[in-house]
Amino acid sequence: MKIIEALKQTKDLQKKADDLREKVAHHSAYMNVETPVYPDQKKQVSQWIQSHSDIMKEILRLRVAIQKTNIETVVGIQLNGKTVNKSIAEWIHRRRDLANYEEKMWRSLTDKNLKEGFFGESQTKVEIIRCYDPIIRDENILMYQTEPSIIDANLEIVNATTDLIE
Repeated sequence: MKIIEALKQTKDLQKKADDLREKVAHHSAYMNVETPVYPDQKKQVSQWIQSHSDIMKEILRLRVAIQKTNIETVVGIQLNGKTVNKSIAEWIHRRRDLANYEEKMWRSLTDKNLKEGFFGESQTKVEIIRCYDPIIRDENILMYQTEPSIIDANLEIVNATTDLIE
């Protein structure tokens, strides 16, 4: 089974579990003057509960297998002309928020709205002293800005081609 198949199966199983919880909530009790919907409604509710429990076990098995696969499978992704090797799990974290934090750090390098010019009566020339290289800053902002979409594109292929490790 491929990663993408396990992800989709997990989603389908969650829908089935939702449906079973709804059925149990709707049919778990009735008044003695009502006709039950099912011939042996108590047995039916018990079967739904057991089915739900079985589905939870399968979801857990799939999730753990996905996590194991994500941790153990190393993927090379081209970033700025270099192949960077990380586990799928590491790429997911880069995609989720870490690349964005890197971009924010580089964006925090600013001139702080300081203005160059002449100061006071002595007309002392005032210049901005930058503690960074603006070209490197701009290159890094662009790199970290595009990293999530590059990761997404690569992980779509990886998820479709990588076998689940169980």
